[in-house]
Amino acid sequence: MASEQGDTATQQRQPATIRYIDRPDVAETFADAISGLIFDGQSLRIEFAVTRLDEVKANSPISGRRYPTCRLVLPPAAAIDLINRMQQIGAALTQAGLTKTAPAVPPKR
Repeated sequence: MASEQGDTATQQRQPATIRYIDRPDVAETFADAISGLIFDGQSLRIEFAVTRLDEVKANSPISGRRYPTCRLVLPPAAAIDLINRMQQIGAALTQAGLTKTAPAVPPKR
């Protein structure tokens, strides 16, 4: 009987209440490109980068360098949360007319 009560208590356990507490001292990182994105089955790794243009010289092609600024590693649950939120942002941008939905590509035979 004690075992049944323990099982019932486990099933009725409420999820934890997590409060967000801001930390204004956390530095922001600017990036103008994503230079790497990989999911290895255990984590999603995203590498953000910034592009720095070289000095522009007359009659020379424009050149520059790209430097990593942040490497973000997310467990699968956080990666799914990011994907869902980015889909919401994408839908809002499409609705506002800032982006267009790509036409569906028919499957190859």
